[in-house]
Amino acid sequence: MADTIALQQRTLEELGHRPWPLPEGSWLQGQTWCDLLFAHWRVPAEQLRRVMPPTLPLHLYDDGSAWLGITPFVLTGFRLRGTLPLPVVSTFPELNVRTYVTVEGKPGIWFFSLDAASLVAVEAARRAYRLPYFHARMEVARRPASVAYVSARRDAARPFVFEATYGAEGAPFVPAPGTLEHFLTERYCLYAADERGIYRAEIHHPPWHLRTADATIELNTMPPDGLDLDGEPLFHLAERQDVVIWPLEQITRN
Repeated sequence: MADTIALQQRTLEELGHRPWPLPEGSWLQGQTWCDLLFAHWRVPAEQLRRVMPPTLPLHLYDDGSAWLGITPFVLTGFRLRGTLPLPVVSTFPELNVRTYVTVEGKPGIWFFSLDAASLVAVEAARRAYRLPYFHARMEVARRPASVAYVSARRDAARPFVFEATYGAEGAPFVPAPGTLEHFLTERYCLYAADERGIYRAEIHHPPWHLRTADATIELNTMPPDGLDLDGEPLFHLAERQDVVIWPLEQITRN
């Protein structure tokens, strides 16, 4: 536990890779993400725009491509600034469905959904960050060379299910600026939106250390209606990332 707190705090000692300075004020919470799979599909930009708030500009890669990401992982070390991670509630699986937007020159993440096994975390994040969190039944089995991940959303109008097995394949590398891997992973804020406007929460972490991954997705009904995931996805694995997150702030008003 002490190592996790120290590593979260130490993220603030490494700043040279950030695309803009740290925000003013204190960060609110620390998290550590483990065994995180980045699964990315290239999707038509017009499909994404139809299922997103029109006030959020979609961020395209240099070749004009738009991307949808699904990221299963285990969140651990969850705590508020100045506190210790609480037993039981500080560790749980999470599964995110995301794409990429940019507002006021700050590229960030837009979440279509965030599923978590912790009801406490779901309710707290919905209130504090206005994010579409959902409670799910989730199981993660760590094997010697792979992770088996299962998630099924509770009380949903239709099945939102994800089942996959994945493991690292290549040597660790840090994505170079300008590459697709850098575009898809190096993001230092998240966005939320409602009828009142757009909100941003700043994030900080060290550069991603990725490995190419071998993954088999047995079942995936997570994407929003209207999005077709054609073609082979790109897979990358991050074994650990320590993160600190600032409070949500409103940046535009409708």
